Amino acid sequence: MNTKSKALSLAIILPLLLLLGACNKVENHSRSASMLIVEDISGQDAAGNKASFLQSDVLKVDATTGTSTVVSDSAAVTFRVQMLDPTPVLGTSAYNDVMLDRYTVSFTRTDGRNTPGVDVPYPFEGALSTLVSVGSASTVSLVVVREVAKLEPPLSRLVDSGAEVVLQTSAKIVFYGHDLANNQVTATGYLSVFFANYAE
Repeated sequence: MNTKSKALSLAIILPLLLLLGACNKVENHSRSASMLIVEDISGQDAAGNKASFLQSDVLKVDATTGTSTVVSDSAAVTFRVQMLDPTPVLGTSAYNDVMLDRYTVSFTRTDGRNTPGVDVPYPFEGALSTLVSVGSASTVSLVVVREVAKLEPPLSRLVDSGAEVVLQTSAKIVFYGHDLANNQVTATGYLSVFFANYAE
């Protein structure tokens, strides 16, 4: 192979190698050098205590007045951002920080019956506006179960069932954001959610 052919081969191969290295497989083909990590998702039990799951009461009843209300359920999520390269040659900068802008929630059951509005609540999307800096943790509170979900099947059918009937689901929460160089990043977390008309 002569010099001209070698130069031509390098001119073709080098850009291809750079293109293959430009995507970050860990972060779903993102070009970001930052990795978004869900460190913890916490819900509450029926008594309102912090828990690693969520017991969602489909109908709240005031013990004094007897008034019934429907309220949303939230979870506390702790995020951390770290560099994919633990020892970057050029160090880190504000461009590596991640801004979270939205999340989606969908529900599944272990028995395979997963039709939204029939077997599980409908999936939904929520907005976020949270900056997570590289090397530090940030905790946000977000809605996991909307009020409207408790007014629709299958949750509305639990109102007259009492605490004896519990619908067990797994909530898949996908978080979307971008680093400050505008490269997209995502992360996924899961939370067990138990729906029932719990005793007050």
